[in-house]
Amino acid sequence: MIRVLVVDDDFMVARVHTGFVSRVEGFEVVGTCHSGADAVAAAGELGPDLVLLDLYLPDQFGLDVLGELRRAGHECDVMVITAAKEADAVRGALRQGVVDYVLKPFGFEDLRERLERYAAQRDALTAAQVRGQEDIDRVLSRGGAAPTAAALPKGMSPQTARLVESALRGATDNLSASEAAEQVGLSRVSARRYLEYFCSIGQAEVSLRYGSAGRPERRYRWGA
Repeated sequence: MIRVLVVDDDFMVARVHTGFVSRVEGFEVVGTCHSGADAVAAAGELGPDLVLLDLYLPDQFGLDVLGELRRAGHECDVMVITAAKEADAVRGALRQGVVDYVLKPFGFEDLRERLERYAAQRDALTAAQVRGQEDIDRVLSRGGAAPTAAALPKGMSPQTARLVESALRGATDNLSASEAAEQVGLSRVSARRYLEYFCSIGQAEVSLRYGSAGRPERRYRWGA
């Protein structure tokens, strides 16, 4: 069983996330916390494998909590679950090695898919003898993860693909290239290139929004 600590300042949201996690085979919730200080203390007491970490906590920002967990020597993985769409927050989380960045609100199926992907990667790293780059790429691409560098068109990166995917998945409405670019911290041209790529491989779809004048605006959503 993968032991999970749920951290969210909202008691009701924490309860919902706990219920979601408990429905996924192979996972169990060992505790819930509602502040950064409690999260660091609980990590030491409970020894979770995975922390579902909100960023907007009452006593400190979630990325600071993540730093404290690392400085305290806790080897738990961290999946950020937050409403924070700022590019700085996403970049900061990725720099600190989070396994995923999930935007609220989301449904059970989305979280289940991400947890199962995490479990597959974790199991593979536990069992595999890594002989070279090919083995690493195979582990990181298991369970429907974002495309590896070899699978993407030249000049596109898996890290940026994951950011654009996250923006699309978390959007409550279809996104334009400009809106995606602002969320992720890219130029509009770069954002549109990733969006069109996802459409070309069937992971996203595009629709046209007609205004009073000029060309129709291309709007994107995740899932074809």
